[in-house]
Amino acid sequence: MVGQQVVMSLQDLASIQYQPSTPKAYRPAIGLVGCGGITIEHLTAYRNAGFHVAALCDVRLDQAKLRASQFFPEATVYSDFRELLKNETIEVVDIATHPRDRVEIVRQALLARKHVLSQKPFVTNLDQGIVLVELAEKMQVQLAVNQNGRWAPHFRYIHSAIQAGLLGEVFAVHLACHWDHTWVRGTEFEKIRHLVLYDYAIHWFDVVRYFLNGRQPTSVFASTARVPGQDLAPNLLAQVHLTFDDAQASLVFDAGVQFGQMDQSYVAGTLGTAISTGTSIQSQQVELSTMGGSWRPTLSGKWFPDGFHGTMGELLCAIEEKRPSTISAADNLKSLEICFAALASADSGQPILPGAVRELPQ
Repeated sequence: MVGQQVVMSLQDLASIQYQPSTPKAYRPAIGLVGCGGITIEHLTAYRNAGFHVAALCDVRLDQAKLRASQFFPEATVYSDFRELLKNETIEVVDIATHPRDRVEIVRQALLARKHVLSQKPFVTNLDQGIVLVELAEKMQVQLAVNQNGRWAPHFRYIHSAIQAGLLGEVFAVHLACHWDHTWVRGTEFEKIRHLVLYDYAIHWFDVVRYFLNGRQPTSVFASTARVPGQDLAPNLLAQVHLTFDDAQASLVFDAGVQFGQMDQSYVAGTLGTAISTGTSIQSQQVELSTMGGSWRPTLSGKWFPDGFHGTMGELLCAIEEKRPSTISAADNLKSLEICFAALASADSGQPILPGAVRELPQ
């Protein structure tokens, strides 16, 4: 009987929603602040989803004009975000600037009573983040974080399987990325000391919590190393072990792999296991295994750009349905606790308690 129930559940899972959601009727005017390279993914997703981007802003006005011409020609362009915030027709602001500029822009947007989707990392100081969360509550607006990895088709599908009870209680999450990140040579990204554990792995720290239903680890142990002969400043090798009372998780990042690249996720529970494997985060094949057998769904979509539809769609749905967003800034601070602990552990060589490190280690 148990096996039959599992088989039926696997069959039913073929119709479970794992793709990004779109609100039923809510189509607010959206303003984008910051028009750098990553916003090509934002705007591609928004255009595909039918979202209404009414304004774009960048300190380089020509950059804002370029993005408008590429995606939303009717949008108003600004070089000063304060002018965009004065536009009373704008209800939602997507803030995609660098972290050093973001806190004040988020604060001003909240004071203007705009709902905010902040690019990750949300803040570099956890206590500053708490202040912004409290301000959003005071102004009665939503503050969400663009953890778009949650809407990568393979991650979203595995999460759907977990939520459907197919894996039982998850006790192991092991994520491994083997790829070439040397494209950062000569860019601003190369100046990030903990490039792999901070700028990149921040998605994976959040995904671990996503699969473990928000559980926090009791300790974080991390290390980094250099690829032989590498000329880039930041270390390209990193690994992290997360300890829980009733689970464990590991993350492995090999960012200097020139050949045979692979990205793999392994999630085990008391009733089943989910494995996703591919040559990159953009190309994945998921397999679920339970007492009832195995299931290999055919997934559509890609992390980039569909993950950006997912985050904005979730925020808009939360506003429309008058409920908290699943990617709220309050929740995201828990993921940042893990990230900051990992950076401090890599520096000290000691396990760190999440939340003990309140600011991004320099």
